[in-house]
Amino acid sequence: MIQSILVVGGTGMLGEPVARRLCAAGHHVRIFTRNVEKAAARFGADYEIVAGDVEDRAALDAALKGCQGVHINLDGGQDPDLERRGAENVAQAAAATDIQRLTYLSGASSTAENAWYTGARAKVAAEAAIQRAGMPYTIFKATFFMESLPRFVRGARASIIGSQPTPWHWVAAGDYARMVAAAYATPAAANKTLYVYGPATLTMLQALQVYCAAVHPGAKVGALPFWMASLIAALSGDKDLKAAIPFFRYTAKVTETGDPAEANALLGAPQTTLQAWSEARKRMV
Repeated sequence: MIQSILVVGGTGMLGEPVARRLCAAGHHVRIFTRNVEKAAARFGADYEIVAGDVEDRAALDAALKGCQGVHINLDGGQDPDLERRGAENVAQAAAATDIQRLTYLSGASSTAENAWYTGARAKVAAEAAIQRAGMPYTIFKATFFMESLPRFVRGARASIIGSQPTPWHWVAAGDYARMVAAAYATPAAANKTLYVYGPATLTMLQALQVYCAAVHPGAKVGALPFWMASLIAALSGDKDLKAAIPFFRYTAKVTETGDPAEANALLGAPQTTLQAWSEARKRMV
């Protein structure tokens, strides 16, 4: 029986909902973090906080002691290969313990064919490392999260880069977190790669329009051509904008892969609409 679960990346935008859902499901949740004070202030006394870095094998070995499950939710930021290295280290450390289930968040467009993009390449390699480790796993290949939309808003403007014509099944982090928690209670979810899609498809611009209509009604929503975004980044020295351009070039070329039917049948389909999520977000702002 899985009672104690280590969450790697539990203080992140998508890791925190998983940690909270696991705790609500009755698991003892141990948060693995580089900033113990920050994590303790965020989570409170119901969670165990342990210090460590995913590239520190000794710290991982210590953190995994007494755990029956481990969830990996990594974001390397400017170092996307950190996700690969971290997942490999966690999987290797977990394989030497009594871990009964390892869960990992990957991406719906992360395939070998799309490995020309560093972020996708890191996720594909991380998946392979987890599968090689030999313990029961559940890999979640999720589409775009609604929680990413606020990042596109700067002051009175909300912008994407490029036309971005591809529709995506936008999913709420809360629905994904519920599915992760359900996987730990579902033996049939072991050794599965499951696709997580929300209930409706919208292009990136359409999704941003829905979000802004509810949360930032005065914002001007639009798309910057790639050439203009590159020029602005170069002239302004905006490092965040410069770093975002390769990501948007990637999303302009790829699509979702796979079929969410198995995940929905095993764990329950996501139900939160973007409109409902945006209205709830509005009450929080």
